[in-house]
Amino acid sequence: MMIAFWCVFIAALLPYVWTACAKVGARGYDNNAPRQFADAQQGMRQRANWAQYNSFEAFPAFAAAVFCAHLMQVEAVWLNGLAVTFVVARTLYGVTYLLDLASLRSVVWFIGFGSMVALFLLAGLRYGGVPM
Repeated sequence: MMIAFWCVFIAALLPYVWTACAKVGARGYDNNAPRQFADAQQGMRQRANWAQYNSFEAFPAFAAAVFCAHLMQVEAVWLNGLAVTFVVARTLYGVTYLLDLASLRSVVWFIGFGSMVALFLLAGLRYGGVPM
């Protein structure tokens, strides 16, 4: 399996890492109302929950970008490199969210977003007949 497809798999799991950070070891966790519990959290647990939401939001576009780039036969070095960049950026995004480093979080968010956009652009260029 190519590296980019493994990156899609990892990106699909990342939201659950932040979910675990929000819930594991927390007092008063109620599995009958997990969303109410998560919404009531403060500090690091609250930020972990927000990182979870954002990671779920970012995943579909990234997965689509990888598959579009693959279908359009974007060079593997670009496809894999941008996919790894996305996963690293999204991991750092979650870490900076947990650590409450808002400015750095924004920087890594833009890096991840930019890598996803680049995958779509490269796929579009290939579709348009421009060799990559």
